[in-house]
Amino acid sequence: MTTVAKQLVQAAKQVRTHAHAPYSGYRVGAALIDDKGNLHTGCNVENAAFPEGTCAEANAIGAMVAAGGRVIRAIAAVGGRDSIDYCTPCGGCRQSILEFSDSDTQIILVDEKESTQQFTIDELLPAAFRFK
Repeated sequence: MTTVAKQLVQAAKQVRTHAHAPYSGYRVGAALIDDKGNLHTGCNVENAAFPEGTCAEANAIGAMVAAGGRVIRAIAAVGGRDSIDYCTPCGGCRQSILEFSDSDTQIILVDEKESTQQFTIDELLPAAFRFK
């Protein structure tokens, strides 16, 4: 795992501890590096009025945009109930990642043993809708 990937995984693990997941018990943390080299994090926030909760990846992207970032260079997602397992972004988050990524953007997933899987957005969202 690269130094950046390790940094992102550690930040995602840390922010995951703040997730608000009283209904599913599935806590997710996400961390990303933007085009300016800044780190942004987010965790999932569930709501009793399903589906009004927000995903960790969406919250990290929102934090990036609010801080002035525009391109995701790499993003890590860490999720699970008791232990950490590979947690691929949902369809909506894949579309959001696409909006702020380029062909070099890496999506990093990790399991409890810190084995990683890495994808590009084109691998996770083939034939994606692009409004450009």
